[in-house]
Amino acid sequence: MGRAEESLQAARMLLEKGWAEISVSRSYYAMFYAAEALLVAEGLRFKSHRAVVAAFGERFAKTARLDPALHRDLVEAFRQRQVADYEATVRIPRDNATALLTHAQEFVSAVRGTLEKGG
Repeated sequence: MGRAEESLQAARMLLEKGWAEISVSRSYYAMFYAAEALLVAEGLRFKSHRAVVAAFGERFAKTARLDPALHRDLVEAFRQRQVADYEATVRIPRDNATALLTHAQEFVSAVRGTLEKGG
């Protein structure tokens, strides 16, 4: 969870500097690291981002252990990160980066709460 918190902090700072694309990437990574922490707490490890996203959906969204909207947010964050990191000609609007940061904060908070309750 430490990496998730650091990524959130970085996303905030980058957004303040006006670097929306890099902020989007860090917001996604905050969510990714949080999802990964939750899966590791269950004794699960995965080798790819897609596998982490899918496993989070299967184990936490489909079972309603966490709000399924969080999985949708993670999927959307993954999509936006792909655009931000790999589409050199596409600019991410600041409003999109701001919204994603809000979703990332909610996601990390929900995961933290679940981990503190013991799963």
